[in-house]
Amino acid sequence: MPLHAPKLRKAPTHASSGRDPGASDAFEQAFLNVKSAARYLGVSPKTLYVWRHRRQGPPSFRLGPRGRVAYRLTALDAWVSEQERADSRSNDALNPLNGSPGARTPSPLA
Repeated sequence: MPLHAPKLRKAPTHASSGRDPGASDAFEQAFLNVKSAARYLGVSPKTLYVWRHRRQGPPSFRLGPRGRVAYRLTALDAWVSEQERADSRSNDALNPLNGSPGARTPSPLA
């Protein structure tokens, strides 16, 4: 089942700030914070923090002056695809039931 990015709230833009309103939209389409990434993957934010601490899970990085954790949307999709390929239930090449039966080795007790 394909995953879809959640609708994100747009950051307020001020005419006097000199920021390009389109840049904010592009940023929100390319990067997710922990809460949004967790919602996208269907896990809790705590799970993402644990995975990050253990150096597991999807790739993340610190972004901006406050060093907030961010996830690139394309990296989340790639990570999900990698998980699908690594699971024998989704990958016929890894399913032990699809292989040819091997010769039994003699038991050392015989």
